[in-house]
Amino acid sequence: MKFILAKKLEMSQVYDADGNVTPVTLLEAGPCYVTQVKSKETDGYMSVQVGFGTAKRLTKALEGHLKDLPKLAHIAEFRLGAEAEVKRGDLIEASTFQPGDMVHVTGISKGKGFQGVVKRHGFHGHPTSHGHKDQERMPGSIGAGGPQHVFKGMRMAGRMGNGQITVKNLKVVEIREGGILALKGAVPGPRNAVIQIVSA
Repeated sequence: MKFILAKKLEMSQVYDADGNVTPVTLLEAGPCYVTQVKSKETDGYMSVQVGFGTAKRLTKALEGHLKDLPKLAHIAEFRLGAEAEVKRGDLIEASTFQPGDMVHVTGISKGKGFQGVVKRHGFHGHPTSHGHKDQERMPGSIGAGGPQHVFKGMRMAGRMGNGQITVKNLKVVEIREGGILALKGAVPGPRNAVIQIVSA
């Protein structure tokens, strides 16, 4: 299992030999340091914890945890199904992936704030002709009178975005100098967002 942390840079496009264009997202992948290896005996499950980026300051607890390692800004854990092939202090770079690899990508989606039902859930709104003053984007009925309550899960206005999203089976189109990964398609989050990449 391959894994790495990356920073989202921007979207771009790549042309192949036939002139076909592929939309790609550019990610600055690694370098990441292995900060801890967890095993079934000591922790109850198997995982690898890695750190990425440079932090100005650390808490005392994190300073102790990252002893003999650089000041790492972001730490994430990847669950494993088998014993880890890495040890604490190992460096993980973008070169662990190859063009053509399929990966799963996890990130925090862009926060949209408090949004109505048309934007948030794709409601069509009301007819904009006769008899609908100020109701074009309202949700309409939220239930019958009989039950005397609104059922759970009713789609309403509310806070949109800013949630963890996993996009599966993105293709690694190319790996550029400086550890830049070009993944086919879109990746959740704004620019400079921290993204987790795992082999599919």
